[in-house]
Amino acid sequence: MVALYEAHKKIYPRSVTGFFSRWRWACVFLTQLVFYGLPWLEWGQRQAVLFDLGARRFFIFNLVLYPQDFVYLTGLLVISALGLFLFTAVAGRLWCGYACPQTVYTEIFLWLEKLTEGDRSARMRRDAAPWTADKLLRKTAKQGLWMGVALWTGFTFVGYFTPIHTLSSEVLAWTLGPWEIFWVLFYGFATYGNAGFLREQVCKYMCPYARFQSAMFDKDTLVVTYDQERGEPRGARSKKADPAALNLGACVDCSLCVQVCPTGIDIRKGLQYECIGCGACADVCDTVMDKMGYARGLVKYSTQNAVSQHWTPAQTLRHVLRPRVLVYAGILGAVVLAMLVSLYLRPAFKVDVERDRGALARIASGGRIENVFRLQVMNATETSQRFQIAVEGLPGLAVASEPAIDIDATQSRWVAVRVQLPYEGAAAGSHPIHFTVTAEQGGARVTEKSVFIVPR
Repeated sequence: MVALYEAHKKIYPRSVTGFFSRWRWACVFLTQLVFYGLPWLEWGQRQAVLFDLGARRFFIFNLVLYPQDFVYLTGLLVISALGLFLFTAVAGRLWCGYACPQTVYTEIFLWLEKLTEGDRSARMRRDAAPWTADKLLRKTAKQGLWMGVALWTGFTFVGYFTPIHTLSSEVLAWTLGPWEIFWVLFYGFATYGNAGFLREQVCKYMCPYARFQSAMFDKDTLVVTYDQERGEPRGARSKKADPAALNLGACVDCSLCVQVCPTGIDIRKGLQYECIGCGACADVCDTVMDKMGYARGLVKYSTQNAVSQHWTPAQTLRHVLRPRVLVYAGILGAVVLAMLVSLYLRPAFKVDVERDRGALARIASGGRIENVFRLQVMNATETSQRFQIAVEGLPGLAVASEPAIDIDATQSRWVAVRVQLPYEGAAAGSHPIHFTVTAEQGGARVTEKSVFIVPR
């Protein structure tokens, strides 16, 4: 039998402290504070951020968005893509190493694993040892903590779509609906499986970003780099030994950079697609350099050109801010500005006009020609509004139905509008007209076009 695929080997990442580790944990705290805390934040009499799919209303602080505002989602996706391109061109897989949910929850689960089972060496010994009461207790405690975090994550995720206070009451009363149960368990199971078991396999085999990231790299992209010229030939030595006399480089071949890597690669072999750019190897290598009395930076964030040409940090930074990066930043800034301006100028209500399909035109009492339209007015504010309806475009054209309507906060309403024209007011055929809807409170105005049919 010839095995075409190597069996998966479990990775036991070693704990590390340092500059990049502190930044990584800062991102963990920040992202989870936002994710877990935002649904509990109140805005007036409602949840600050709520995507109410049933009512087709999306509340984001003082914004109320409708399905007709789908263009803003498109803008958000464009901003996310451009931001990813920009970050990748500047510093490689910066998103993966510090803010990706897979990285964040893996860090949390690894911390819980260390809390219950100990650091790397203790976990490896315990997994290799036979089952005992202590091992069973520790494994059970770890799985219980993992499941608790996973279920709380699934509960919080559903809390963005169902008011979280209502959801909490339903959980306590055991009255959750079937879809809510499904999504809590599904999202919780995904968190539990990905962060607890799959871990680096998601980054190496499932995430497409690892595969196409090289297309956005160049020789001036900041990546985690091993200075081979300085480090080789590697080898063990005493702290007091002179590496030059031993014909050795700065690398003491301690393999700690491999032990702390969450994907299990050896950065000394060069940049590999499995590297998520977390900087753990740089932190642990700096610790070893400090102990040996050598200069830091054997493993560091740098560029291929900077390492080969021995640039200073200032020279490296100047080349990192190259035209490609400036173009990405300019486009990203323009799109963000355009989206913010569009949101600021967005009207407080929306109007859609449809013709009554039952009859194109008819003769009303008094010999006037009448067309019937259906207007949908959507109140995007969180206060009740009264709207005035007017029409123009032909001499003598007027609204014959009630010209004012009342609409509750964040609600929409369809209303039939009868528009009449004197019999001799226009020639036979279709004529463009305009409906103007004006909010009495604030004076906002929206104009929509339609056509008035005059029969032959």
